[in-house]
Amino acid sequence: MPVEFQRMSKIPAKVQVSLTKAVRDHYRCPDGFLDFRLNDGISGEPGYFWFGAGAECYGRTLPGVPASQPGSPLRDTLHTVVRDGDQLVLPFDPNEVIDNFRLERYPSSQMGKVERALKSIYYGLRPLTNLALRRTIQKLRAAHWQKKQFPRWPVDTGVENICEKLFLLSIEARGVDRIPFIWFWPEGARGCITMTHDVESAVGRDFCAQLLDIDSAFGIKSSYQIVPEGRYSVTAEFLNRLRAQGSEICVQDLNHDGRLFDERDQFRRRALSINRYGREYGARGFRSAVLYRNPDWYGDLDFSFDMSIPNVASLDPQRGGCCTVFPYFIGDMLELPVTAIQDYSLFHVLSAYSIDLWRLQLEMILARNGLASFIVHPDYVIESNAQAVYKDLLAMLVEAGRRDALWFALPSQVDRWWRQRNQMSIIDDHGTWRIVGEGADRAVLAFARVVDGQLVYEKVNTPQGELALSAAK
Repeated sequence: MPVEFQRMSKIPAKVQVSLTKAVRDHYRCPDGFLDFRLNDGISGEPGYFWFGAGAECYGRTLPGVPASQPGSPLRDTLHTVVRDGDQLVLPFDPNEVIDNFRLERYPSSQMGKVERALKSIYYGLRPLTNLALRRTIQKLRAAHWQKKQFPRWPVDTGVENICEKLFLLSIEARGVDRIPFIWFWPEGARGCITMTHDVESAVGRDFCAQLLDIDSAFGIKSSYQIVPEGRYSVTAEFLNRLRAQGSEICVQDLNHDGRLFDERDQFRRRALSINRYGREYGARGFRSAVLYRNPDWYGDLDFSFDMSIPNVASLDPQRGGCCTVFPYFIGDMLELPVTAIQDYSLFHVLSAYSIDLWRLQLEMILARNGLASFIVHPDYVIESNAQAVYKDLLAMLVEAGRRDALWFALPSQVDRWWRQRNQMSIIDDHGTWRIVGEGADRAVLAFARVVDGQLVYEKVNTPQGELALSAAK
């Protein structure tokens, strides 16, 4: 049902940073369609609350509304949205709430003192343990993961939920039929798929030649994340072999000891070496070991994009998740979130040797037209049963690509496209909307409109000239 807005005659004007930035950047819609103002009565204490069904938030809102813990029952702020002409007066700052998700600025994503101490002990003793013992410890660490209420397993689209709800309310508030925006992927692809391989050991490095052949048999090109020091030798011959078959080289951590983000000064020193290897390898992308991360420190890394933040990190040593299936900027660096479960967690934590979970995650990601990004380690698909599952995954992805017109891309290609899209604009060219900017020849004009209370997307200038509909639910 459409929201019935409260009316108000006058709210004191207040100079603020544009509240529309996060939503407008997501859609790349023209100026003037989004107009938000912040309610003067929001509180100073952040917490969890709803913004309509399915749109859970964390941040500051009206006094007495936010809760200290996620999950229901939470107070719903949707009914407190006020309409002042075409402007929406909101009970929270969308930029703040979306950044809280993307940058994992909510309590359940933070490691406490006990967790940090246990992590230090684990990595101190790790050289003395064998693989079986480490897997047992990791399973114990992941125990009770199903009880985590937030982020939402197996795919959390909290950012998309907020953006879509605000887009829908804006259409209704302005009384327009639809709002134009730049479609998310080039040539009107329904979604995007990237395959990445983190090389963790000499055994995994030596298996890369066979992994290249497996990927090539399915027409897949992947990126390989290389550990520069401590794990194995990295020769020019090895890197050139990867490049020769169309693969991309990215840097993975420095020495994979799990301590990259332990201490600020140490991180700065290590970042100097990491950046040097990035230049040596010609790498535009970075990923940290074990997906440990601290986005506030990324300014020390000299890379175009990062791939270290999971969508949902219920099974990872560092909990949390960015709650989005789309790329986003952290300063000048583009984040390509990891949106599918890693092979290690699937095989050795869940003990699941099938693609059922990957299939479910892919369906949920594509339902939001997002980025399906996979991590498969050459180290963990050497065994025949794991290798068979990986081949099943590739076959499923290829079939989905044919059926749904998906874009298979290397991470650097996604980075290049998203940066171009971020600089594109939609202009009114004598009564016709037109996309301008570098890369506009690959861009597709789309419209968002409301059908039966739901936001629906229409692509109107796909290469096939078709009208494509996808409900944003």
